[in-house]
Amino acid sequence: MAHQVTQNNENLTAPTPHTGDAPLEKDFSQNGYHTHLDAGHDSDAALRKIRTAGSISISPELFEKLYLSPQNRVHGDLRKTVGNPTPLALIGFLLSLTPLSMDLMGWRGAGGNGAAGTATYFFFGGLLMILGALGEWIIGNTFPFVVFGSFGAFWLGFAGTLQPFYNAYGAYSTTDNPADGLNTVGFRSSFAFFFIAMAVMCFVYLICSLRTNFCFFMIFFTLVIAFGLLAGAYYALNTGNTALATRLQTAGGAFAFSTCIFGWWIFIAIMLASLDFPFSVPVGDLSGFIKGASEREKTV
Repeated sequence: MAHQVTQNNENLTAPTPHTGDAPLEKDFSQNGYHTHLDAGHDSDAALRKIRTAGSISISPELFEKLYLSPQNRVHGDLRKTVGNPTPLALIGFLLSLTPLSMDLMGWRGAGGNGAAGTATYFFFGGLLMILGALGEWIIGNTFPFVVFGSFGAFWLGFAGTLQPFYNAYGAYSTTDNPADGLNTVGFRSSFAFFFIAMAVMCFVYLICSLRTNFCFFMIFFTLVIAFGLLAGAYYALNTGNTALATRLQTAGGAFAFSTCIFGWWIFIAIMLASLDFPFSVPVGDLSGFIKGASEREKTV
C-alpha cells in the first residue's frame, strides 16, 4: 500500500532529499538544531509541502480497521486534524469487561458480580467510552459513535446499580438492610430485563457489524450470548435453582471473556496501524462482504 499513515506533521516521511516537491521533513541538523526550517526552504514552500503531505489517503480496509466503520464521506478534514478516538473507547470497554468476566467465572475466588470494580466501570467504561463516542461523533463516524455511547451508558448504569447511593436494590429490601434487596425476586427479574435489552441491542449491532470486520462481528456475537446467559442466571436464582444459576453465570463470564479476546486483538491492530508499524495484525475485513447501497447504485 503506497501511503504513510501519520497524525503528526512534524515528521512526515522517512528521510528523503529536499528536492522538487518531495514531502517536507524537518531537519534540525542543518540549522544548529534550532526549531525552525533549514536554510534550504522558504516559508511559502514549506507550507505548501506540509499541506501536500497532509493530504494522505488511506485504503478502505485500513480506514475500517482504524475506525471500525466503513469509509464514508464527511465535510472537512477533522480526521486529519484530531486523533483517532476509537482506541480510547475500546480500552475503556476492555479494562471494564476483562476483570468483570473473570469475576463472573469466579477465578481465584472472585465474586460479588464485579462490585469491586464499580469505580472502574465509572471512569473507564463510562467516562472513556463516552469521550470516545463524542470523538466519533465529531469526525462523522455514526456506527462507532452509537456503539460506544450506548456501552458507555451501560457501564454508568451498571456501576450506578451497584452504588448504594442510587438505592437500586435497596428499594426492594423489606428490612433495614438495603443489601437484602439483591436477593429479592423483584430486583433479579427487573435487572435481568436490562440484560435482555442489552442482548437485543447487541444483536442489532451484530447485523450492522457485517460491514466492518470479523473481530468486531465476534464481539457482538459473544455479547449477545453472554447477556442472555446472565439474564438466565437471575431467573434461575428466582426459581431456587442455585446450581443452574452458577453454571449460567460462569458460562456468561466465559463468553464475555471471549469478547475481550477479540477486543484486545482489535485494540492491538489499531494501535499498530496508528503508529505505522512495518507489520499489521489482520482483523478479517468484511467491508466488501456486503456492498453498501451507494456502491450498488454505482454498478447499475
